[in-house]
Amino acid sequence: MLTRVTDNTSMCNLDKGDLLREVTVKIGLERIDTQEGITVEALLDSRVTGLVMSSEFARKQGFKLKKLDRPMYVRNVDGLLNKEGPIKHMVEVNIYYQGHRERTEIDVIGGQK
Repeated sequence: MLTRVTDNTSMCNLDKGDLLREVTVKIGLERIDTQEGITVEALLDSRVTGLVMSSEFARKQGFKLKKLDRPMYVRNVDGLLNKEGPIKHMVEVNIYYQGHRERTEIDVIGGQK
């Protein structure tokens, strides 16, 4: 069962009867090397302890990947290692939201080809 409410929040039933709440906001991402930007929907409070983007998204949008000094191994909520393998790259971006700009690094998760 999926219910949409007017504040752009969705809720769905999970197996154990828990509710999952997803909140997204529109933000701007600017590539540091080209100063070109895009607008994306970002998921808030995904229970990730940092900022992440998929390798497929990074590739399609032309983000310049920077190799990490050492890989970061990722554990899922159930404690198992993520099947995508360790994080080996990140991207530097400017994030824009409601007139605020912040330069930050986003980890890239997923197989890099």
